[in-house]
Amino acid sequence: MISRILSAELAEHTGRRVTIAGWVHRRRHLKSVSFLVVRDRAGLAQVVTGSGLPGEESVVRVTGTVTARPQAPGGVELTEPEIEVLAEPGAPPPFDLYRPVVPAALPTVLDHAPVALRHPRLRAPLEISAASVAGFRETLDRLGFTEIHTPKIVASATESGANVFGIDYFGRRAYLAQSPQFYKQTMVGVFERVYEVGPVFRAEPHDTARHLAQYTSLDAELGFVADHRDVMAVLREAVAGMLASVRDRAAPAVELLGLTLPDVPAEIPAVHFTEAQRLTSSGEPDLDPAQERWLSEWALREHGSEFLFVTGYPMTKRPFYTHPDPARPAYSNGFDLLFRGLELVTGGQRLHRYDDYTAALAARGEPVEPYEGYLQAFRYGMPPHGGFALGLERWTARLTGAANIRETTAFPRDLHRLSP
Repeated sequence: MISRILSAELAEHTGRRVTIAGWVHRRRHLKSVSFLVVRDRAGLAQVVTGSGLPGEESVVRVTGTVTARPQAPGGVELTEPEIEVLAEPGAPPPFDLYRPVVPAALPTVLDHAPVALRHPRLRAPLEISAASVAGFRETLDRLGFTEIHTPKIVASATESGANVFGIDYFGRRAYLAQSPQFYKQTMVGVFERVYEVGPVFRAEPHDTARHLAQYTSLDAELGFVADHRDVMAVLREAVAGMLASVRDRAAPAVELLGLTLPDVPAEIPAVHFTEAQRLTSSGEPDLDPAQERWLSEWALREHGSEFLFVTGYPMTKRPFYTHPDPARPAYSNGFDLLFRGLELVTGGQRLHRYDDYTAALAARGEPVEPYEGYLQAFRYGMPPHGGFALGLERWTARLTGAANIRETTAFPRDLHRLSP
């Protein structure tokens, strides 16, 4: 529809006159000649020109002859150019976008995100994130899953209590959804296998490098499972598919950041929670961040895997809908997936009989009424099922080695930040 080619395609048109378009990434003046470096969605292109160069971040359309030049980006440049300025910036960017390393602290980057994210190194994690989602969808589509889209405004804060955002909904109290959990379980009764990519909201006052108030969750749920191990097998396929997509779709971003992507074992190693306690000399009913890091190092050392499943968490630390281990009812048919020292995924087998749900709620001293809409599906027959949820920003931060999850989020929302 647009008569232009991308910077990455220029070498295919050597000797021809073509049109490119993008932003002025950098201007360079030498004694006898000047250069414009133009940035588009595919990379950089060099333009040989005279004086009167448009300013950096000006939007330009350039028509010129593609000429071989080994020193130029991609080995070619545009000569004899005609330059049309489509828009000029009203102010300079907060820092030089052409510098190889970002010369600004994270608060400056976040405050000026609309322009700061144009820097290739700041854009690269978002390319990796997009490729990951594409791989997630492609893998689950191949495995017979149906993508669903569930409400993000809900009537009651039933799943985990007070850590929710309340909103006014036409004069009634409503909440932003913490998870699509109840809806994706319900839709197992419709499609058997479902997944969703969407925002979730957590009003938890954690001011840390790994928590956000809004993040993107990659959720899946599947029916007719034998137990949680069937869910773990699907998760393994999803993670492998995400990494394959990153290698294929985001190769330039991976190269720019100098990343080493992990291999996913044919079978990810797993330890039961009680064994994890023994290994870490912990008597606590959960794992803290230091123990997660230790276990990840152990898995890499003992199994050569950057991924580790921890299964069988105590039922007291799992939601009421979690299926207990039939052989050890105090422990769950649930799991976490650790990756490079951090809990990345939580999942497990769910209860599937209506009477088991009412008993589980009674055991926790909770009334059935707030859950009636959710429990409807179980009144009419549901298969054994289970699922998982993966936080996209955490995943991308682990892949890129980002010290702060906000480095992999375009416009983060946290305890303090509500703009831009």
